[in-house]
Amino acid sequence: MKKFLVVVDIQKDFVDGALGSKEAEAIVPAAVKKIENFDGEIFVTYDTHYDNYMETMEGKKLPVPHCIKGTDGWKLDTRIESALDGKKYTAVEKNTFGSTELPGLIEKAACGEDFSVELIGLCTDICVVSNALLLKANFPEHEFFVDAGCCAGVTPELHEAALKTMKSCHIAVK
Repeated sequence: MKKFLVVVDIQKDFVDGALGSKEAEAIVPAAVKKIENFDGEIFVTYDTHYDNYMETMEGKKLPVPHCIKGTDGWKLDTRIESALDGKKYTAVEKNTFGSTELPGLIEKAACGEDFSVELIGLCTDICVVSNALLLKANFPEHEFFVDAGCCAGVTPELHEAALKTMKSCHIAVK
């Protein structure tokens, strides 16, 4: 069985930048260890916005420019980047919460074999849950896991709510 790890948006702006938090900062060491010890293919999503961010629907609802492509805030946290050094991974840019491209990339990488997917990253209640539910909807007969210790939400309460939602949709929470 193939194993895939999806590292969701562990970018500077979500760790210690424009939308960073102490909770996000706290999960980085565990995420680094997870990446370093993972034996399988890795997909890394990048929340990706552009100079017109404030004119987008998201920008109007969350008026905090973040993850603008080409800025330091768009880059991966340096510790995550170091953990990925030497690992085979696929970078996936997305300009919304969930990547509609990711299911196709995973299906192609699976080459018809059975597989499981584990997700880690930021923010549990926005992009992690969005990607987990998109993937589960595309592959309902496959196992999905979320490592709660390698995820952080906008708030601890929203993190817990997202974990409950994923459990309700048959995504195992570790």
